[in-house]
Amino acid sequence: MEDKKELVFITVIGEDRKGIVAAISTYLYNQNINIVDINQRIMADGFFVMSMMVDVCDAAESMDDLSFGLKKIGDGLAMSVQVQHENIFRMMHRI
Repeated sequence: MEDKKELVFITVIGEDRKGIVAAISTYLYNQNINIVDINQRIMADGFFVMSMMVDVCDAAESMDDLSFGLKKIGDGLAMSVQVQHENIFRMMHRI
């Protein structure tokens, strides 16, 4: 039997610094959110870019609360954090 997943994309962009991955992943762990895929890179001029696909099926909070919590962490790190549900992503990129 296949597990049902509810996927959300998280994008984090800003100046590289210590603790970015730890802060985001710890928050997700505490909200019972599983990281399905993660990609991070340091680009030219020290810009950090991370994209994550997470499963919020068993999340301890709503999408609005998740988005607010991650943006608050991003503000504390001087990073831009965007949260987008898979359904919205698919609708925006439909041909």
